[in-house]
Formats: sequence, structure tokens, C-alpha cells
Amino acid sequence: MLLRVKRTPRRGILSVTFEVMHYMKMGHADSSCQVGSKACREKLRRERLNERFCDLSSVLEPGRPVRTDKPAILDDAIRVLSQLKTEAQELKKTNEKLLEEIKCLKAEKNELREEKLVLKADKERIEKQLKALPVAPAGYMTPPVAAAAYQAGVNKMALYPNYGYIPNVAISSSICQRHIS
Repeated sequence: MLLRVKRTPRRGILSVTFEVMHYMKMGHADSSCQVGSKACREKLRRERLNERFCDLSSVLEPGRPVRTDKPAILDDAIRVLSQLKTEAQELKKTNEKLLEEIKCLKAEKNELREEKLVLKADKERIEKQLKALPVAPAGYMTPPVAAAAYQAGVNKMALYPNYGYIPNVAISSSICQRHIS
């Protein structure tokens, strides 16, 4: 127990306070332990260490009763720290994979935007071309110019499916023979 005397500035009154060591508050006062002795300091150190082990035990497994076996507490701490380290490494790997996937998706998104712009430009170009074409009046269709070049002339052979080229004379004579017989 320590006695501390202070002089207060008001009215010259002495203030006396008593300070009690931590181990005395906890009910660990030992009549043979003198304040400041090496044995007393060692006992306080061991008590603080034991309290820290109890705190560690309660943090490691909150639902279980506090263990006092120091090696078991240290084993539990090592096990939990190893699990946390492994879990942290797995989370880092997952995070790296997700970041890589984000990069790929952003690149794909940019490509799709560019493609969309190209398609819009093509659409606008085609719409302009359609607007530029002359529109024929309804009901009147002009024959295409390209089709006229491929039309068979009077003296040319016609192409019939499944028969091949049949000369005009053969067609007319075969029709006549069918009607006669």
C-alpha cells in the first residue's frame, strides 16, 4: 500500500490518498509479499500472463469455458491462426481471379461498345442509301435491268428443271404429239 500526500492550492489543506496495488485489489494480497520485491514483481507478472492466457482462450473459442492449460491454449491459437492464414490466402487468390475477370469483362464491354457504334454507323448509312433511292409509284413495277440481259431469246434453248436444255422445236413437237395420240 502506498501513501501519497498532496498539497492543494485552496486553503492550504493537505490531501491524502492511498493507492493500492493491482494484486491487492484482486484479493491476492500476501502478507509475506513486500511491495517492490522481486518475488512480488514476478508474481504480478505471472498473474498478468495468466490473465492474458485466459483472455486468449475466451477469444479463441467464445462458447467454451475458459481453459487454463497454457499449452492447449497455445495449440488452439496456432490452429486458429493457421486456419485464418489459409483462409486469407484463399481470399487473396479469389480476389485476384475476380480482378482478372473484371478486367476481361471491361475489355469485352469496350469491344461491344465499339461494335455497337460500328453497327449504328452502318444502319445510318443504309438508311441514307434507302432514302436516296427513287421510289416507283404503287402498282407499277419496272422490270429489273439485270434480268433482261439473262432472258432467253426466241431461238435460244430454255432450261427446264429435271429435263435440262430442251430445244424449242422439240417442245412444240412433243406437245403436238401428245395431243394427237
